[in-house]
Amino acid sequence: MDDTAIIEALSALAQPSRLAAFRLVVEHEPHGLPAGEIARRLDVPQNTMSSHLAQLTRAGLLSADKQGRTITYRAEIDRMRFVMSYLVNDCCGGRPELCAPLIEDITPCCVPEEARRD
Repeated sequence: MDDTAIIEALSALAQPSRLAAFRLVVEHEPHGLPAGEIARRLDVPQNTMSSHLAQLTRAGLLSADKQGRTITYRAEIDRMRFVMSYLVNDCCGGRPELCAPLIEDITPCCVPEEARRD
């Protein structure tokens, strides 16, 4: 992924309603959420939310599946992973101890619930 694509993804997330929408859709993976439901839950007018969802989709962070009059949005987890990896890939400059705290911070959210109970 080139810098332009990374900038587009980060720019898409750099607005409160878009960030909230993206986080909400991620929470509902793998089934996603209909656009109207996203707008309702975030208390954003549907036409405004439609614009936000379109920008997230153009940035590759969401995908849209239209069935009849309903558009269901799903998070593109691989794209999100790639953006995050891009940001931290060379952050340590050959010194992994600099990134270790970051990795420790994000690891608990990514451990399956069953493993957390053990």
